[in-house]
Parts: sequence; structure tokens; C-alpha cells
Amino acid sequence: MDSMDKANRHIGYQMRFKGLDLNLLVVLDALLTTRNVSRAGEVLNLSQSATSGALARLRDYFGDTLLVQQGRGMVPTPLGAALAPQIRNALTQIEGTIIARPGFEPAIADREIRIIASDYVMVVWLAPVISAIAMEAPGLRFRIDPPTVDPEGQLDSGSADLLLMPGKYLAEQHPSAHCFDDEYCVIACERNPEIGSSISVEEFYAASHVDAAFPTVVPGYTDWFTRQSGQERQVGVLAGGFAALPYFVLGSRRIALVHKRLARIYAEHLPIRMLPAPFDIPKIEERLQWHRFADEDECLRWVRERILGHDAIDGIDNTDP
Repeated sequence: MDSMDKANRHIGYQMRFKGLDLNLLVVLDALLTTRNVSRAGEVLNLSQSATSGALARLRDYFGDTLLVQQGRGMVPTPLGAALAPQIRNALTQIEGTIIARPGFEPAIADREIRIIASDYVMVVWLAPVISAIAMEAPGLRFRIDPPTVDPEGQLDSGSADLLLMPGKYLAEQHPSAHCFDDEYCVIACERNPEIGSSISVEEFYAASHVDAAFPTVVPGYTDWFTRQSGQERQVGVLAGGFAALPYFVLGSRRIALVHKRLARIYAEHLPIRMLPAPFDIPKIEERLQWHRFADEDECLRWVRERILGHDAIDGIDNTDP
């Protein structure tokens, strides 16, 4: 019997609660997430006919169409939209408190951990952390995706297990913990004849800048410039991430304002010069967040402890770069 037949048999096994086959909630969650019968079936390893049959039973139970066809996809009805977060929360709580087995053993764990983090956080923190985790839990796999416009929604929908982002982007209703702080500094090519061992405010604004641009998130320091400084920088290059910034500085007279932890890594390998920022910019605090129903998930708790307890790159001091 192949996996498809097993899945179809599973959906036919009716574990009812007040007349509702509880297996159908998993199908409804997938349908409301993908908004497509075929894709929901692929996620659940069900045939299209089995998924359509489950949707018909759900409609009969709730007395509502739940999802209606619109173009090539489907959109939820008001009831479907109202049920979506409730069902996702219920399944997340079940997964974190009932399905997750007690007595987590790192050496034999087999699971994918999904994290939302910027490329900067990947380089300065997660890369060394995950390398260390692999020594203890080689079966754990990690998928790290960039932030979107709705990281809270990714946590609520179950598409992310952890968020590692500045605190201002996190949701108040889910727990979080301080991970690390960072400061900003200026970097320039060592061969840039216009930049010495320091940079003035006038030189900073006169220079051409390399900056990071994201489709959904505005970097914290860019927002600070807009609100506080009252001056516009001359941006010559917009790169789609923080980690690429040093490469657009090399061999040019451009400068970049970057995280100090990231600058230190690149300064070890590239001919770039680190300079103190010519003004005070608020520190950035990176926090780790997880779903409130995942508190009892022993695997995630173990991973959180490793992320929060790792020293990673040397801490920030108050001396000049």
C-alpha cells in the first residue's frame, strides 16, 4: 500500500468530536492556507478527489461553502476567514503539547526547523549556531527565509517556528527573548583616497552610499534617518540584502553604514576599513520569538536555548572600530 492510499485511508478514519471528524480540521487548515484543492492535497499527501470529498463534508458540517472559486484559486467566505486562525491555533497547540513527544533526544531527532531572519542575522548569528547544533543534533534540518510583511502571520499559520528579528517587528501576544545587540559603523574601501581613519558628518552626507533595500521591511537605520536626521543620503547602490553591502564598497569611493558585527567579519577577509559613525544611532536589539503554544515543544525549546545561549561573534564593545 503506497503513501497515497494510506493517507486516503487515514482521512476515512473518523475520530469525531460533537459530530465533527477531527481529521477534517487538518484538511480545512491546508485548504485555507493554500486556497487550492490540488495544492492542499499535495501538502497532505491526499488525492485531489479525497481532498474535494473532505471539503464537501466540511461544507455540510458547517453549513457554509467555506471557500469559493475565484479565478484559478479560492477565497474564504467570512466564516472560512474567521475559522482560519482558530483552527491554526488549535492545531499548533496540539502539535506543541500533545503530538510533540516528551524526552527529546538531540542525537536521534529528525525534524525541520523553520526560521525567519535577515541575511545579516544568518551570517553573524545563525551560521555558527547551526554549525554547533549539527554536532549535537545531526538530524535537525533548518530552513531560513527572509522576513515578509507579516512575520506574525507566518508564526500563526505555522509556516515559521521561530522569528529572529528586531523587537519592533514582533507580535506582542507571543513570547520572545533577547538574543543579541548590535551597533552601526561606516565601512569604506581601504584604497578610497577620500576616507581616512574617521569620517565627519559632512563627509558622510557628501559620499555616495550603498544601502540595503527589501520589498517588505524597512531597515531600522533607514527609518531612523527619515525620522530623526532631517537629511537625505546619496544612495548610489541599493542591494537586496545586508550581506552584499561590503562588495559594492570594494574598489569604489562609496561608503556604507552597516552592522558592526557584520563589518568585523568582512574586515577579516576583505580590504575594507571600519570607521565610527559620525553621530549616535540607536543600537539594534535582535529578539527570538516563538508561538505561545510552542512553549512545551521540547525540540523547539532545545533549539531556542542553543540560539539564545550561543556566543557567536564577539560581543559589541564601546571602543572605536
